[in-house]
Amino acid sequence: MKMTTLAALTAALVLAGCSRGADKAPPPSGNASAATVQANAAFAATLPLAEPQGFEDAKRGLIARPTGKILAADGSVITDFDAFGFVTGDAPPTVNPSLWRQAKLNAQAGLFKVVDGVYQLRGFDIGNMTLIEGRTGWIVVDALTCRETAAAALAFARQHLGQKRVTALLFSHSHIDHFGGALGVLSPEQVKGGVPVIASAGFIEEATSENVLVGTAMGRRSGYQFGKNLERSAGGLVDTGLGKGVGYGSFGILAPTDLITQPSEERTLDGVRFVFHNVPGAEAPAEMSFSVPSLKLYGGAENLAQTMHNLLPVRGAKVRDALRWAGYLQAALDELGDAEVYVGQHNWPVWGHERIVEFITRHRDVYKYTHDQTVRLINAGLTPAEIADQIRLPKSLQAYFGTRGYYGDLRHNVKAVYQFYLGAYDGNPAHLDPLPPVEMARRYVALAGGADKAQAAAQTAFDQGDYRWAAELLNHVVFADAGNQAARELLARTYDQLGYVAEASTWRNSYLTAAAELRGGPPKRGIDRAGLIDVLAQTPIERFLEAMAAGLNGPAAEGKDFKINLVLTDTRESYVLWIENAVLHHKRAAPAADANATLTLTQGFFVRMMAGTAGAKDMLTSDEIKVSGSRIDLIRFLGLIDKAPGTFPIVTR
Repeated sequence: MKMTTLAALTAALVLAGCSRGADKAPPPSGNASAATVQANAAFAATLPLAEPQGFEDAKRGLIARPTGKILAADGSVITDFDAFGFVTGDAPPTVNPSLWRQAKLNAQAGLFKVVDGVYQLRGFDIGNMTLIEGRTGWIVVDALTCRETAAAALAFARQHLGQKRVTALLFSHSHIDHFGGALGVLSPEQVKGGVPVIASAGFIEEATSENVLVGTAMGRRSGYQFGKNLERSAGGLVDTGLGKGVGYGSFGILAPTDLITQPSEERTLDGVRFVFHNVPGAEAPAEMSFSVPSLKLYGGAENLAQTMHNLLPVRGAKVRDALRWAGYLQAALDELGDAEVYVGQHNWPVWGHERIVEFITRHRDVYKYTHDQTVRLINAGLTPAEIADQIRLPKSLQAYFGTRGYYGDLRHNVKAVYQFYLGAYDGNPAHLDPLPPVEMARRYVALAGGADKAQAAAQTAFDQGDYRWAAELLNHVVFADAGNQAARELLARTYDQLGYVAEASTWRNSYLTAAAELRGGPPKRGIDRAGLIDVLAQTPIERFLEAMAAGLNGPAAEGKDFKINLVLTDTRESYVLWIENAVLHHKRAAPAADANATLTLTQGFFVRMMAGTAGAKDMLTSDEIKVSGSRIDLIRFLGLIDKAPGTFPIVTR
């Protein structure tokens, strides 16, 4: 019974992409075709790639560069400061030249002085840690992704700036790459001792609940978006658009002690006056930007970065509101005052009031143009694919490097706007009830005259540089027969070329990861939950129970009427779980007298189960858990909850 309990409950929660010991992908071909070389050369001719301002800004204020590696407790490498040393010089033929420029800019890792009293640590993780000097110590803006990178960054700053204490911690928004390293910055005891933790309303709810319900799928797909398992090379991972790579270590969180709930609120932290601006529901469900008038500083959180952002990430998420996003950026212009420096929580700063105004204006207009023109073409009857192929930004926005699609992509964002208003269905009744992908693939391949003919047509398209059509044909061939190794290799080579010409890092990483999995198969291991234990401890029990309900195997549960009590002894919480009409419900209530069984345990043990750190021996011997009632019924109940390992195939079936 207790092994079943562990298996079932650990399936209830994951956060996207949190595995450290991941499978290494087979290397890409590393060979750019003649068509790819020509396409990248033509692309380079359209942009002033040697424009020096970005390089000056990315290097400005450098105090020191880190060397070596940041390691996890088990010795695995979280950050290798030398891994991207190959990102120098002119773009190789296997990388879009515009993305190569962004990769070189993001490769500027180190401690930087922004202005007097303001410093940034960049390149330790995908995001930035910003330090603002207070009267007695550092006010830290964002804590990176994991404890290890945050602690290393702060130690590096103290090495060069002095042993100052942290006097406040600000979370700009509710994504884990900005709060996951909190315990590397402050301890819970320091917070209890009075060090303030500031965030916007809804932060802890959003930070702990994001990805709970569909975290397994998001985690699997995030490996594509960030190229997590790709080798660091000119034929593999070169950048993520927002930074070099994500720090996959030990994740934690600290509950805010002070919430920003109004559109604008002021706080004085360690003698420094901040004006916070609440901007929820655009880039993140809970987010805030800020101004420091005395320093003429504006902090844009992640509504602003040195790249177009995602309205719908490749990994998946709830669709973001482009119109609200543009509105917040107009508000930022109105709130800017006499600011002379912008800092973001990704990429590098912008100096000079006029340049900051231009930066915000261009971002505002990218999202507004994308929104308005997509809606115009929706009303003209065009489908998402048609709109994505038709919309082009005006030249004034295309030519601005700060809003090019290194992380987000215009074509993907267009589809997000369409989905935001009309959903994924394009209105064509033929698409109301299409065949499943494998069955459709088999029929298309048969219609083409068999796999050999379809593959021959794909080879012709590949040879002509028509990679989109080659991918379409080969996708059907591989779905129809996943064992067709020749088709898999040709599709992998096709994805290589699509990756080599992609300006968006998220597209490049997705194509190259797909190619690697065609050659080597999906990952052997799913997400490692052990590093999440400090985040799970802050997660409301209801989120776990909602995820359990979403894991219930409906067909298997039909006709079942189990009722289970869940009692948490240390928090004195009690829940009743029951199945009705093949749906798992829960409510906070006293144990039901007619329950089939009662599972009694501590919240701490429950969290360790979620993290996978409580093993079978612990469950057999621990005095933190006991079962009363029918153990057989509890086994049957838990056996109805599917365990999703997160290793499902994506490019084959």
